[in-house]
Amino acid sequence: MNSPNDGKYLANVLSQQRISIRGARTHNLKNIDLDIPRNQLVVITGLSGSGKSSLAFDTLYAEGQRRYVESLSTYARQFLQLMDKPDVDLIEGLSPAISIEQKATSHNPRSTVGTVTEIHDYLRLLFARAGTPFCPDHDLPLQAQSVSEMVDSVLALPQDTKLMILAPVAREKKGEFLDLFADMQAQGYVRFRVDGAAYEFDDLPKLKKTEKHNIDVVIDRIKVRHLEADVNVDVDVNVNADAEAPQSRPDAPHSARTEFDNARQRLAESFEAALRLADGKAIALEMDGGKQHLFSAKFSCPVCSYSLAEMEPRLFSFNSPVGACPSCDGLGHCDFFDPARIVAFPSLSLASGAVKGWDRRNGYYFSMLESLAKHYVFDIETAFEALPAHVQRVVLHGSGDEEIKFSYVTDSGKLEGKKFTKKHPFEGVITNFERRWRETDSSVVRDELARYRSVQPCPACGGTRLRLEARHVYLVSAPNAAGQTTKRAIYDISRVTLRESFAYFDQLTMAGAKGEIAGKVVREIGLRLKFLNDVGLNYLSLDRSAETLSGGESQRIRLASQIGSG
Repeated sequence: MNSPNDGKYLANVLSQQRISIRGARTHNLKNIDLDIPRNQLVVITGLSGSGKSSLAFDTLYAEGQRRYVESLSTYARQFLQLMDKPDVDLIEGLSPAISIEQKATSHNPRSTVGTVTEIHDYLRLLFARAGTPFCPDHDLPLQAQSVSEMVDSVLALPQDTKLMILAPVAREKKGEFLDLFADMQAQGYVRFRVDGAAYEFDDLPKLKKTEKHNIDVVIDRIKVRHLEADVNVDVDVNVNADAEAPQSRPDAPHSARTEFDNARQRLAESFEAALRLADGKAIALEMDGGKQHLFSAKFSCPVCSYSLAEMEPRLFSFNSPVGACPSCDGLGHCDFFDPARIVAFPSLSLASGAVKGWDRRNGYYFSMLESLAKHYVFDIETAFEALPAHVQRVVLHGSGDEEIKFSYVTDSGKLEGKKFTKKHPFEGVITNFERRWRETDSSVVRDELARYRSVQPCPACGGTRLRLEARHVYLVSAPNAAGQTTKRAIYDISRVTLRESFAYFDQLTMAGAKGEIAGKVVREIGLRLKFLNDVGLNYLSLDRSAETLSGGESQRIRLASQIGSG
């Protein structure tokens, strides 16, 4: 428990004009006496080994931190490391201290200003709890789907589509899940889908508790058949043995309608069971193609039935498989074979080396280009930049499905030196490089091909690092006087300067329950943005890669993070 005199002591310390040090003997310090003015920028200089760090870190910081920790409760002190008392006779006027380590900038390509300052963590929480998901195609807010709408979506699938109705009970979670499996079996469910593979209860694999797993409970297995065909939906329930569904007779339309209604009711009950087990989520999995149809009792598009499975903070993390763009793995950029690097000298002809390794010195590839020139009627001695656009496109990207007659010469065996022809599409230089890059295990080949690669923003996510679902969740402001609202995605906030981000959150108001939820989180974000602006970093953005920061910028970010976190 804090002493009643702690407040008086702190007030006395703050009123002093200097920090007085008497008899400091830490490390290289030789019993020095020193007065340091408070509330000013003080620089300690001296030769290497003269005791600068001993005075600043091992004496002043160590004593300030030690006094602060000792003022905390016994419970709090057990979580903090108490520093050794420095070898000094007296220190007066010392406040709790912060030490900012001066170290190299992070070289982790996943680190950004937002992640380093932890502002991105607050943004993830804000969007997960107060964001509004929208349909990517229709730009409409997602609405809750009813069970009837889920059934209609399934019955609208093509005739004879085989499906499994699944309850996604665990997504990217660690554990062995023994209790979960036992509980599901007790409820009568004997089929499961673990990490994409189907198992009976008795055949379930032993899961590693340190690895993340995806677990679905198989509720039903069905085959979709339309009423127009006078046949219903064949249902194979998880808890029962496989049995053929009754078939209606062509001369009994009333029976077909009854069977269809019964199957529809059974399908509705299956969805209700899945929603109950999986907290409002269900999946219809096409057994042949593996396509998943996601359903949610919470979010879906009223036009196209697009669904969002969950709204959790990890959905907005590009460092999590749940939220990262699958194309770039959350990096925001990808490598590609750059035509400008491949054709480094467009003023040269293909024969003279416009594409290195494909000129007349390489008989195999050059013979292919000669066959290409004959097929498309162009002069292989013409400068590459002077060739028609469609010829340049074929050389780099291939002929597609169009077959071309190529002439080859065998270089080994009994038929060595014999010419033969073969018709097939032309692969293209870039496609050839991509294939060799994928297939090779040779570091030499990769190093050679890497010379032709460049970096570009990921075409799938546009450099935002996030998957489609996360990119279409917005913070929707309360209506203004004109009744208009604004909406911003998490990447909209991350891309603008810190000055603009601070101004946005300073003016943001949200209506209803979401406004109440967002209040505290917005205040924390605003506080951290204010500190970053105050230390002169208002020109940076939250998505700025930590790799690109200068030493001074990194130092100020660490300072603002320490102060902003309290």
